[in-house]
Amino acid sequence: MFDRFIRAIKSMFGGFVSSMENPKLILEQNIRELNDQIPQMNENIATVKANVIMLRKEVQRYEKTIEEITSKIRSAINADRDDLAQGYALQLEKARENLEHSNEQLKFAEQAYEKAHKVKKAFMREKDKKIKEARDALRASERAEWQSRVADALESFEIGGLDQTHNEMLGRLNEQTAKNEARMEIALDSVDTETMEIEANAEKIRAQELVNQFKQEMGKKEATAAKKSEKTIEIDEEKPAEKESGKTVGKDREKS
Repeated sequence: MFDRFIRAIKSMFGGFVSSMENPKLILEQNIRELNDQIPQMNENIATVKANVIMLRKEVQRYEKTIEEITSKIRSAINADRDDLAQGYALQLEKARENLEHSNEQLKFAEQAYEKAHKVKKAFMREKDKKIKEARDALRASERAEWQSRVADALESFEIGGLDQTHNEMLGRLNEQTAKNEARMEIALDSVDTETMEIEANAEKIRAQELVNQFKQEMGKKEATAAKKSEKTIEIDEEKPAEKESGKTVGKDREKS
C-alpha cells in the first residue's frame, strides 16, 4: 500500500514537472552548460600539468643532489676520511630513495596528464556532437513552428476569413459577367442583322457607283483636253508653212 502511494505521489509530481519542462529552453541550457564545462576542464588539466612540472623539477633536483653527494664521497675516500664518506653514503642512500619515489610519482602524473588530454578530446567530440544535435533540433523546432503558423493562417482562410470572402466575390463577379453576356446575346438576337447587312451592302454599291461616275467624268474631261491640245499643235504647224509660202511669192514678184 505504501509503495503504491509513493508511486502515485511520484506520478503526480512527475507529470507536473514534465508539463513545466520546455524542450527548447532545456536544450539551450544544455548547450550553455556544455560550453561552461570547458574552462573548468582546462583548469583541471592545468593543475595536472603543473604537478608534472613540479615532479620533473624535483627529479632533476634529486639527480643533481646524488651527483654532488657522490662527488663528496669520492673526495672523502681519496682523503682517507671514511667517517665523512660514511655520512655522505647515508645521504646518498636517502637521496636515491627520494629520487625513486619522485620518479614513480612523475610516471603516474604523466599518465594522469595523458589521460586528462584523452578525456578532454573525448569530451570535446561528445560536446560538439550534442551541441550539433541540439541546434539541429532547435532549427527543426523553429521550422515546425513556422509551418504551424502557416497552417493556422491557411485554416483561418478556409474556415471563415479571407478565403470564404474571396470565393464569394469571385462567384458574384462571374455571375454578373454571365448575365451581361446573356443580355448581349439576347439584344443581338432581337436585331434584324440581315437587313442591316443588306443596307450596308447597298451603301457600298451606291458608293462604288458614285466613284465610277467620277471616273467617267474625269475620263471625258481628259479626252476633251487632249483634243484641244491636238488642235493647238496643228495650228502651230500650219503657221510656219504659210510664212514660207509668202516669202517665195515676194521673191517671184521682185524678179519679175
